Amino acid sequence: MKQDFLQSLANFLGTDQLLTSPDECWAYGYDNSRRHAQPGVVVFPKSHNEVLQIVQLCNQYKVPIVARGRGTGTVGAAVAIEQGLVLSTERMNRIINTDAANRYMVVEPGVLNQSVQDVAAEQGFFWPPDPSSAAFCSIGGNLAYNAAGPRAVKYGTPRENVLGLKAITGDGREIKTGVLTTKGVVGYDLTRLLVGSEGTLAIITEATLKLTPLPEAKRTLQIIYADIESAAQAIAGIMQQSVVPCALEFIDAAAIEMVREYSNADLAENAGAMLMVEVDGQEATLDFASASIENAAQQKGLISFQVARTKQAVEALWQTRKALSPALRNLAPKKINEDVVVPITNIPALIHGLEGLSQKHGIPIVNFGHAGNGNIHVNLLFDPDNITQANNAQACLDEMFTLVLELDGTLSGEHGVGLEKKNYIARELDPVALSLMRSIKQVFDPNNILNPDKSFPL
Repeated sequence: MKQDFLQSLANFLGTDQLLTSPDECWAYGYDNSRRHAQPGVVVFPKSHNEVLQIVQLCNQYKVPIVARGRGTGTVGAAVAIEQGLVLSTERMNRIINTDAANRYMVVEPGVLNQSVQDVAAEQGFFWPPDPSSAAFCSIGGNLAYNAAGPRAVKYGTPRENVLGLKAITGDGREIKTGVLTTKGVVGYDLTRLLVGSEGTLAIITEATLKLTPLPEAKRTLQIIYADIESAAQAIAGIMQQSVVPCALEFIDAAAIEMVREYSNADLAENAGAMLMVEVDGQEATLDFASASIENAAQQKGLISFQVARTKQAVEALWQTRKALSPALRNLAPKKINEDVVVPITNIPALIHGLEGLSQKHGIPIVNFGHAGNGNIHVNLLFDPDNITQANNAQACLDEMFTLVLELDGTLSGEHGVGLEKKNYIARELDPVALSLMRSIKQVFDPNNILNPDKSFPL
């Protein structure tokens, strides 16, 4: 990396906001995809204006930029594969304003999701997106991936819960999108365009988040079925009735068996699928909500239906779901984790198809996820030291994506594209759509310095 470029960075940032030595930069070269590439330099801006200067300087020297939150993403989008500049937003961590009367909060991108929830809760609100890494992931990362979590089934994804943004485009221009109101149709919706763009169009420096009032109470239900078909019929029935659950989670038979081995959860031996359902609202309405869910859950393969009415009972019901991730990490620390989406009526065909791929390629596959959206997290318990699995993993993955598209699905629900899926997206998007997307990229980032070689097939 050119010394005059590094010196220019140091002149306006100072050495305390700059890393240049390879050993110090190393930790900023990875994300949760386990991919790694050594950055040329890492910078820690503290303000919108500093990001503006960095992007303008990188345009001058044609230095690629990768914006990075906390590295919790799983598709390699935060990996600096061209050894350029990593722009970490971790020091842009201010909650600028909370306006309870108008139900919004203005934050910088480095604020943690949990910090937003904690501050919002003090005034009786929450921000609906709740990915499993909420305690550590940043708002900027949530917006880059449109990462949602279980509550999306009722409250939507970040795209539905962001009112506006401030950002710096790839060619170093300041942009302000959106409004401070919940309605507004002036111009194109650039806010929704930037959310989910994985840092390829602009770097977000400020976000106005739409807040939702906290529910008075919640109720948790655990429903177990003998087979996946019965569970899928229940999912469709639950989503068709008037009470919309705030969470509708699913785990398949392989996941249940794994949980049984790694926890003390008391699960029926013939369990073929399990649903975890939460409803929220006023305390007085929850008996009706639970009864409505129970009525929709009455399918031929129903084995058990449990309602938790105390904090201890809720924790006991969630023990099964919480035991799953540690079990997977223990069994296959290098597993491949994909998140795909299919129409909920096609969930059985997806699960059975994955069972076939598991047998064909000799790779155990465990599935769980956000059933109300049809968003299934497919875990290939891949062991790179197993020669058969090592040889078959990519073919299994390729056939899985083919299966998803044949079932009218999409290749990613909330994890994004990044490096891991970019060479598959031409199967889902037609040539005209891809051409238009490349044209949009060219308008925002004519020098192709923002997260280059990500999200698009070569």
